[in-house]
Amino acid sequence: MQQDQTSSQPDASRVGVLTAAVLLTFSLTRVLPAPEFTMSLQLPGFYFAIPVTLGLGMTLLAAGLTASGMDWVLRPHPGLQGTPSIDHWLLPTLTTLVVGATLTLIPDLTAWWLGFAVSAILLLLVFLAEFVVVEPAAPQYAIARAGLTALAYALFLILAVFLRLAGARLFVLVPVLFLGAGLISLRILHLDGTNHWDFPWASGIGLACAQLGAGLHYWPMIPLQMGLALTGVLYALTTLSINVTEGIPARRASVGPLLILAATWGASVFLR
Repeated sequence: MQQDQTSSQPDASRVGVLTAAVLLTFSLTRVLPAPEFTMSLQLPGFYFAIPVTLGLGMTLLAAGLTASGMDWVLRPHPGLQGTPSIDHWLLPTLTTLVVGATLTLIPDLTAWWLGFAVSAILLLLVFLAEFVVVEPAAPQYAIARAGLTALAYALFLILAVFLRLAGARLFVLVPVLFLGAGLISLRILHLDGTNHWDFPWASGIGLACAQLGAGLHYWPMIPLQMGLALTGVLYALTTLSINVTEGIPARRASVGPLLILAATWGASVFLR
């Protein structure tokens, strides 16, 4: 099917095939035997052990399918003009990793199918939105950008809650939070339409979230409390970086982020 060169809508058949392939990969974790083994490393004074399961393997496979599939979906878009599309498959790949890993923690079949349905909707929305934001002049660009930004923060919240629920050890928690916060903030900052990658801010935000996560790891908190506390920091620092980049004076630029930080941390405190 030949795509209209002025259309901001992707080829429905390509999006359908990609979504179905990713969801099929998720569903296989419920029907196939689930062998598990442990990868371990003994160092002086440290013992590292990481359980490797079928769910982990299938989630990584789904992430790979998403990355390659998004490039396939985006390739006909006239706005790319042969340029790399890595920025547009970054968030979909992270979405696949986070929702796929979260599904592996749901033991109840009914709850799993509900999570599966929500995952399908999230994936479809992020695929469509990423196609739209390829062209900043597209009529739906503002809506798609807002949707991707909201999804990115929700994704980090789910990631932080998942790590707490899974009982991730500190040597896993810190790098995962650093990469998750750094990549998510990097994508949000890149959505300004200038095609600029703000690696210094993204690295600093990732480091701040990882350090906070390391400290909160030892606190007696429920998973949602930790997720809100970390997401508040991510949101505040990302918003601050956007304000500073736009030339807003430092005092005024920090008001909004501080209010959001206070709101999320206040909600976290009163969740018990």
